[in-house]
Amino acid sequence: MARNSKAQRNGRASQPARAHRALATPTDLTPTEVAAIAGVVNPLIADALALYVKIKNYHWHVSGPRFRDLHLLFDEQAAQVLESIDALAERLRKIGATTLRSLGHAHSLARIEDDNDDFATPARMVERLLADHAGITARVRAAIEVCEEHSDKATADALIEVLDASERRTWFLHEIAQGGVAR
Repeated sequence: MARNSKAQRNGRASQPARAHRALATPTDLTPTEVAAIAGVVNPLIADALALYVKIKNYHWHVSGPRFRDLHLLFDEQAAQVLESIDALAERLRKIGATTLRSLGHAHSLARIEDDNDDFATPARMVERLLADHAGITARVRAAIEVCEEHSDKATADALIEVLDASERRTWFLHEIAQGGVAR
């Protein structure tokens, strides 16, 4: 396979069918099971990386009367998301899969949209993050099912922790958004 194939640059680059033999950690899972699990987890890692950057963007650019509260909340949430990236990537390596290799690879798999606006109100930031978390939550639930279908309880358990943290962030953002408090 070419180092940066056209499919990788232009499409949704995915997990290679098999990891290089030096990276193929022994596992009792079949190569098909490993590929299925990596196929749902790698896009979640890419989403988490994109979400991390978006939350840090909001942390750096929030303004208004709720500045301190939102600035601290966004920093806390970004740290939580960043922690999940390493945990999920290492989980894939434990089953003999490979994971993201570059920002380009992550971008090709991510479903979180960038936010390059010059300015977003705090209410708009919260609204966008709520939508992002709703998408991630649904995709994590689906990934848990794939892991369970392929006898990978450990990855399913790791994803359950990611799901719980995402739901907590959603809850906090939802409460902030009530009554236009974030405006």
